[in-house]
Amino acid sequence: MAFNGTWKIEKNENYEKFLEALGVNVMKRKLGAHDNLKLTIQQDGNKFLVKESSNFRKIDIEFTLGVSFDYSLPDGTEVNGSWNMEGNKLVGAFTRKDNGKVLTVYREIIGNELVQTSIYEGVEAKRIFKKE
Repeated sequence: MAFNGTWKIEKNENYEKFLEALGVNVMKRKLGAHDNLKLTIQQDGNKFLVKESSNFRKIDIEFTLGVSFDYSLPDGTEVNGSWNMEGNKLVGAFTRKDNGKVLTVYREIIGNELVQTSIYEGVEAKRIFKKE
């Protein structure tokens, strides 16, 4: 339940390069790097409710660990995949519907931060969140 709470984006590392690898156009990359993303996470056993709120959209995502679901990335890219727990990390493996390539996302609590590491086509980005 360590993930429970509201987390506000603090900083990005290599995020624009990551968005470029995903195929996001330059304008959306610049905007995405300053999206003021806030995640509100509620965990109940294997079930999660994640509320994403940014300058560009608000969306609620409900999922159960190990169960595949469809999700639309902020740029509109459609993916399907699931989250699992590996130790104290949430690990997401999502396959793009348009090209079959895999996006891997790790979320873990390090100290008082939620660190989200995303990897696509060998490009890694980190988004670091602080608890509100």
